Amino acid sequence: MKKNLFGTILLLISIFCFDSIADAATRSRAEYEKTGRVIWEVNTKQKIVAITFDDGPHPVFTPQILEILAKHDAKATFFVTGLKAGTYPDLLKREVREGHEIANHTFHHFHGNIASSKLSSELIETDKMIKQVTGLTPKLYRPVGGYYSDVIINTALQNGKTVILWSWDQDSRDWTEPPANQMYRYIKKGIKPGNIILFHDWHGSELTQSCSTVKALDKILDYLDENGYKSVTVSELLYHSTQFIPEAFEIYPLKKEKTSHIDIMY
Repeated sequence: MKKNLFGTILLLISIFCFDSIADAATRSRAEYEKTGRVIWEVNTKQKIVAITFDDGPHPVFTPQILEILAKHDAKATFFVTGLKAGTYPDLLKREVREGHEIANHTFHHFHGNIASSKLSSELIETDKMIKQVTGLTPKLYRPVGGYYSDVIINTALQNGKTVILWSWDQDSRDWTEPPANQMYRYIKKGIKPGNIILFHDWHGSELTQSCSTVKALDKILDYLDENGYKSVTVSELLYHSTQFIPEAFEIYPLKKEKTSHIDIMY
């Protein structure tokens, strides 16, 4: 009897594990994109792209980035953490004043899988901080590290957020500090209308005030200018999208918080 009971338990565990893996496998990018609330890039014929920066603001590198963007009359979207937004409010105000977009990147830069209640708290706390500093409440949210799951996406939707990731061939991987020329060549090679380009403004050496993103950004914007591209905010990019974004959308059932799919995780 005990052997049969033990065998039944093992069978149930194996079924649950298999079901979790199978369920995760069905959550493809195409399936998520059908909701119109998870965006990797947009379908447009206009030569526009969205340059985005995660993890800031940074007291040394964000001002340098803002100077370069102003030089090229380029607009960007800054996915900020609530903690750093509160630490450097003047930089947040400057980003808004200069026509850039502020978006939510959680309060504590929480990485990986996260319970719905915890993520809601992170999003709400960050929204409050951004609104306190700028008077604005962001509508866009980027999961830290590009990690997404049914739980993360559903929670974001329930908090009024559109989930923004990035074009798969436009991840600069600048957090690894590659040479600026290498980053420039990579972004240049893959650029196309509707791209969302990923950078970070919280990395580099404060001692030397050196950051590979800052070094590469001017050349990348030169290339975009020379080839007729315009850098706009993510919201403006979405406005010009030709893809259908449904008014009503399905929220996947929150049954398994362990079920997840990793797009790009670092």
